Amino acid sequence: MTGVYDARICALGEGPLWHPLRKQLFWFDILNRKFLSQTAAGPQEWHFPEMVSAAGWVDHATLLIASETKLFRFDLDSGASEIVVPLEAGNPSTRSNDGRADPLGGFWIGTMGKAAEPGAGAIYRYFQGELRALFKGISIPNAICFAPDGSTAYFTDTPTQIVNRVALDGQGWPKGAAEPFMDFGAEGLNPDGAVTDASGNLWIAFWGAARISVYDRHGHLIRNIPLAAPHITCPAFGGTTLFATSATQGMTPAALAQFPDAGKTFTLPNAGLGQPEPQVILP
Repeated sequence: MTGVYDARICALGEGPLWHPLRKQLFWFDILNRKFLSQTAAGPQEWHFPEMVSAAGWVDHATLLIASETKLFRFDLDSGASEIVVPLEAGNPSTRSNDGRADPLGGFWIGTMGKAAEPGAGAIYRYFQGELRALFKGISIPNAICFAPDGSTAYFTDTPTQIVNRVALDGQGWPKGAAEPFMDFGAEGLNPDGAVTDASGNLWIAFWGAARISVYDRHGHLIRNIPLAAPHITCPAFGGTTLFATSATQGMTPAALAQFPDAGKTFTLPNAGLGQPEPQVILP
């Protein structure tokens, strides 16, 4: 049964990451420039001078974190940080958004306009010391995830209401053009974050729909999982437990009163069999 994992309310909860070595969930409140976690000893919280949105794990103590202007190493024990590569550092109107490590140790990260300006963002991959733009003219990059065997990447530009897929080569780079995979326009659904499970099923959060939906590798609906917040932003697996972040961004006082759990982080035990998040390999 779905419950609240963490009751702290995020304006824009995003980027949940289950660290497979630490057995610990991390996530972000992008708009409030916070990075959050929960341990047996209680809640943890880090504050940054700019917005942060997504992470991958490098080792037991180190994460790769995406911010408005860079990808940087972050030491969970000391709080020390070190820049790895600039990310649209010369463009003050954009920030990072959805991102995830790929099965070969690369890290995909999307950028977008701070006011969601149409076409202001892009999707990049950082791999073996190179940050390369893969897809440009993106408005709100989301749903970045990968088939378990690394053969396919998925992503969406949320306003299009289409989840795309693209084949990957042996080094994890796209080969050929991305193609539409699932079109949610007829249902009026806005795909947000997504993750694949061990069987290659896609678990997609929908902004404004108060749910996560599960689709098989052919795009067929398996089931819907209702949640107690309208803006569900991203799912993550920790073993068989599903976690999901949410947001209060854009909600009216009446809507906030109707959904008192909006902005909280949710959990659903025994939801399915996830796959461990891949390790980010840095040079």
